[in-house]
Amino acid sequence: MLYRPFENQLNAQLNKHNLHRAQWTILYYLYNFGSATLVEISHYQGVEKPTVTRTFASLEGLGYVEKAAGKDKREKRMQLTVLGRTVYENVRVSIDQFEQEILQGISEEEQLETIRIMEEIRNNINK
Repeated sequence: MLYRPFENQLNAQLNKHNLHRAQWTILYYLYNFGSATLVEISHYQGVEKPTVTRTFASLEGLGYVEKAAGKDKREKRMQLTVLGRTVYENVRVSIDQFEQEILQGISEEEQLETIRIMEEIRNNINK
């Protein structure tokens, strides 16, 4: 009952910036954790590598990501471009405002408890 309305509203926010959820997740990961391989991103998102490959290709076409040097020639890493960092920071403003709106009336303590409970549920699912 919560997931679908949240996704719809989040996608509405992202659409204002011509992005979709999978693209945003990759931008978020690269901005916060640095360069990554397609496999690392696929594990983070919990999706198959071909799905991530297609999303990376679209982000690369937009000029938001680029190939980065890996430890050796076989390792293909991706990183944000300067434009990608700027786009992330602009979209982040919209997302932060959206999060403030949906968390209105919920104390920080309640938010932290909810996060703790959801992490426990996720851990139980992954057992």
